[in-house]
Amino acid sequence: MENKKIKWLIYTVLVGLIPIISRFLVWGVTQSGIVNLLAASDVIAFGLILHISNINEIEHLSDSDKSWKTIQNGTSILFIALYSVLFCLTMLSEGISGFVDSQVIKLCVIALALISFSISFSVFHRISNIQKSEVAQ
Repeated sequence: MENKKIKWLIYTVLVGLIPIISRFLVWGVTQSGIVNLLAASDVIAFGLILHISNINEIEHLSDSDKSWKTIQNGTSILFIALYSVLFCLTMLSEGISGFVDSQVIKLCVIALALISFSISFSVFHRISNIQKSEVAQ
């Protein structure tokens, strides 16, 4: 695996998973029912980290493919907006019971996070290929 992808996996994916992993560890050592195994807010943090990382990494590329950069940045901004709305809904669900179905929010966030992971992987795959071709020249 390329160096760029390994760095992405460690610095972005693993760091993004810290809230989920922490919750899992706390869930594992506490009595049943005290801590939920998965919270939408933890998955939202993961998705936000992936897209912020995409934007940051794309901004450091040369201007070789401006349209691809624009599409990727726009996609990341769209996902950040979606995560923000879902985060607001999770906060409302804490304050007003029955206002939002938290299970549906959780499923939406998980689906978005899987899509975000795929997008982020494809972005870093392309970036690593671009950098390999620049080094070869």
